[in-house]
Amino acid sequence: MDVFKFAAPSAAKRLRASSLSQFAQPYLDCLCEQGYAPAGMRKHLSSLSHFTLWAASQQFELSGLVRQVDRFLYRHLPQCRCGYPVIRKLRDLRAALNHLIAVVVKTGVRLDAGSLSQVDEHLQLFDHYLEHAKGLAYGTRRWKIHFVRPLLLMTGTALPSPNQLRRFLHQAQSRLSIATIQSVVKAVRSYLRFRAFQGESVEHLTPIVMSPACWRLAVLPKTLSSDDLQRLLDAFPPGTPSRHRGYAIIRCAVDLGLRSSEITSLALDDIDWAAGTVRINKAKSRRTDVLPLPHVTGTAIAEYIRLERPQTNNRRVFVRLHAPVDKPVTRMAVIRVIAGACQRAGLPCIRPHILRHTFACRLLNAGGTLKEVADVLRHRSLNTSMIYAKVDLTRLAAVAMPWPGSPT
Repeated sequence: MDVFKFAAPSAAKRLRASSLSQFAQPYLDCLCEQGYAPAGMRKHLSSLSHFTLWAASQQFELSGLVRQVDRFLYRHLPQCRCGYPVIRKLRDLRAALNHLIAVVVKTGVRLDAGSLSQVDEHLQLFDHYLEHAKGLAYGTRRWKIHFVRPLLLMTGTALPSPNQLRRFLHQAQSRLSIATIQSVVKAVRSYLRFRAFQGESVEHLTPIVMSPACWRLAVLPKTLSSDDLQRLLDAFPPGTPSRHRGYAIIRCAVDLGLRSSEITSLALDDIDWAAGTVRINKAKSRRTDVLPLPHVTGTAIAEYIRLERPQTNNRRVFVRLHAPVDKPVTRMAVIRVIAGACQRAGLPCIRPHILRHTFACRLLNAGGTLKEVADVLRHRSLNTSMIYAKVDLTRLAAVAMPWPGSPT
């Protein structure tokens, strides 16, 4: 398929005249390999032609492609005045240009990502400390860096003064929920420990970082009733888009208590069909656990693999059904699957973690102990599982005292 004959005439003209014309054909071949529909490929080529139109007026060097893409997306695009027809939607352009970067790298060109700012370099050191000294998972490190970055943008790489730290925390308290403020405080404390690890004195800053009062065990964990849970599982009738994948994802959350990140990280090699077990490698605790695979869950996964999973070399169980099909689903896809099932079942929209709470409550109601709940949910500490003691109605009834004045 000739790229210059396939693309829209205006896009083909721009691509042919650009300095990136040599990559146009490999770019189209890459999209074909990933299963893009013709309309999607033409949109990507039109997005690429918009970038080449802008790059023609810049001092463009191929080695600085990553830096040029960032300038195009975040500096040029908000004030773009390029002549019609061009695509200006950030999401489409970013996806198209990420493919361009991958194609250029695949051809052997060495790209320079550009020099990092002092703040970014400092955050890289902080991330290295969190990973290797504290053993934190990627998601936890990402959130801590997300909360610490605004502080560094305010103070630079220097240790913040007490007034600067108070102002930063006050600004957070004025616009964030109590639970999020607690996350900010934990991130700042981790950062101060990192500075102390580097040999700096932080004793004068530690008393400033105080957590707001938040009684997280004061409420009951949100769960679904048995009837609501059954309605959720029945919300995948024939004709539902991605029916088998959605049902298998729900079963993993309901029957195994998996987090959304653990569902997306589940690989084909993690399932031992003969032994009836599943291995959880990407857990929050950064350890490998082996869980029994219930028959109904294994059947749901097997039907998805046989009937709906596209042909791909990716070893993840749950992959995209639309191009690029060689990519696994994201956590947002899991959230959308659950939200869509709730809508079809006539239930309020819930987050994936509520299914994890529901699994724990079902295990307790079936006679399980808190220790078993902690083991199956892979909690590092039994204290994390203590919140479920409030919903263990059978054992609570056995220790309940008679109400004063009642006959029994």
